[in-house]
Amino acid sequence: MSAAADRYDDAFLTAAQVTRDLLRLPQLAPAWGEPSALPGLSVGALACHLGNQVVRAAQLLPQQDDLPVLGSVDEHYRRAAWVTAPPDDAVNDRSRDEDEARTGHAALLDRVDGADRTVRALLADGSARDVVPVPWQGWSLRRDDFLLTRMLEMVVHSDDLVASLDVPAPPLPDAVLDPVVALLVRLSVARHGQSALVATLTRRERAREIYAF
Repeated sequence: MSAAADRYDDAFLTAAQVTRDLLRLPQLAPAWGEPSALPGLSVGALACHLGNQVVRAAQLLPQQDDLPVLGSVDEHYRRAAWVTAPPDDAVNDRSRDEDEARTGHAALLDRVDGADRTVRALLADGSARDVVPVPWQGWSLRRDDFLLTRMLEMVVHSDDLVASLDVPAPPLPDAVLDPVVALLVRLSVARHGQSALVATLTRRERAREIYAF
């Protein structure tokens, strides 16, 4: 195992537990078919997209492939087409999430709980690989970078879900939030420049609309 391969193993498991807790909120099932805070996506589909971050990890952590390995997680986001594509672009199609939502809330809980058990076993017994393929992108990432991408998805879409349900956001442990925020800051700087980000964070009179994606 490389020195950094397991850097986010524990943090990912913590984020996965936060996700599982959110998917058990009593407000979720009654709102399943309602529009979410994301245009064009139902609450159920958003919940499925959130839960699928754990499912993806369970599927991909044990896989081996010969895809090229990117040097950093930042390069992953520089190359990914969806990062700069408009919301209605085909690369952002969420029809699969809507299809999964039709199987219902209980089915989602079963999928995510099963995936969580699988991930925990893979990380505990050493079956999780140091390099993980990201087949829909055509490249691989080091395990810590891959898990950070899944943590970012969970942090972002957890916030989308609580906004959709009009419930308070749960506090995230520093081990989860800090690396995600650091990544979002780097991506925002790459998109808008250092000065724009510094001014937005410190000077209300010069604040700009800053976003990572």
